Order: sequence, then structure tokens, then C-alpha cells
Amino acid sequence: MTFGVTDIGRKRKINQDAFLKDDELQLYIVADGMGGHRGGEVASQLAVEVIRKFCQQNHQLSGREILDKGTNLACEEIYKQSMQNDELSGMGTTVLALLFQQDAVFIAQVGDSRAYLLNEKGIWQITEDHSLLNEEIRAGRLDAGQAASFQFRNVITRSVGYERHVAVDIYRRKVNPGDCYVLCTDGLSGLVEINEIADQINQNGVETGLKNLVNLANERGGDDNITALVCRVASD
Repeated sequence: MTFGVTDIGRKRKINQDAFLKDDELQLYIVADGMGGHRGGEVASQLAVEVIRKFCQQNHQLSGREILDKGTNLACEEIYKQSMQNDELSGMGTTVLALLFQQDAVFIAQVGDSRAYLLNEKGIWQITEDHSLLNEEIRAGRLDAGQAASFQFRNVITRSVGYERHVAVDIYRRKVNPGDCYVLCTDGLSGLVEINEIADQINQNGVETGLKNLVNLANERGGDDNITALVCRVASD
């Protein structure tokens, strides 16, 4: 079962997030755009469309190749358009893409959108944020308790489209029945705790749980656009 939702939040005038739920291709993407008046909106939508088209046309490739090459093709297209249009100058986007292929799932990540794995054993964050905040925590200059007050916590260190090419982190996992993958932008992960994600989905199911999480993020300020997508692997 898959379900996705996007919400403008409480503070932004436009929604610069985008998501894709393609059950036929078994491809799922969330993207958080940034830059200018329209730049972020254009960048996130471009990323989703280019990766989807590349996957559709190159399904014979491995999941790792599809996501790496597709994301970099999107990166090049976003960069090119930002160079050609002053209104789109400097635009970019995070990309978090999940592709099921046979008995494996491949996850591609650039930026600070996150993927979590939820199953009967608990919930884990699979991806690692490409953000200044995460770099400070890893370097020991900041602890997790100081994250909320960190001045530059929304600064990402890697994005799709800011330069012509980008390094894409690719994760591969074996697919197990009942596994539940949660993909979200920082509009959700920045305001909702990981255990709250698990509790809502476990107690209320995929669709209602996800809607409740979006509402919770909005109740806590809704500082950013909020996008989340859940893919639950069928149980035997």
C-alpha cells in the first residue's frame, strides 16, 4: 500500500515541495525545492519528472544506476534552466527517491529529506542528512539537544541543480514483507519526532496516520511545506 500527501504549511505562500507515487514503476520520490520566487517549485517538479522519465525509459538498468543517473540528469536540467532564466537563478532541490526492484529496494538521497524504515522491531532513520546541522553534530561541535536553536539548521550542504552534477547517496536493502518506508521533507521531520511517526502509523494505519502527522507539524508551527509518502510492503 502506498499513500502520499503534501501541504503548504502555515508560513509559506507557495508549496515548493513535490512528490511522485508511481505504483507501476514502483518508484516513489519526495523533493523539497528552494530558490527565488518560483525556483524551488520549478526545481522540485523538474526533478520528479526527469527521474520518472529516465526510470521509465531505462528499466533494464540496475536500481542503483537508474537512481544515480536519473538524479544527475535532473541535476543537469535544473542547473541549465537556472543559468538560462534569471528568475530561476540558484534554484535547487532535495531528492529522496525509492525504487523497488525484484527483492530489493534502492534509496537515493541528496539533501535533508529523510527515509525511515518501520517494522515490527521498531523504526530507524535510513538516510543521513546532507546539512550543516548534521555536520556540526557529527563533528561533536553540537549535540542533538541544541538542534532546534541552531541558527543554520535549514542550510543544506548538497542539492540537486545547484551545480551541474551531484554526488548521490544510494542505499540498498532487502525487501521484507510488512516493511514500511516513510519518506518526508524536513517540514515534517523537523517538527515531528521519529517515535511519533511510528506511533501514528502503527495505531492509525498509513493514510490516517500520515494525515495526523501533517496536522501535528502544522499545530507546531508549520514553518515549512510538509510532504510525506509511505510505502508498505505487503505481508505474506
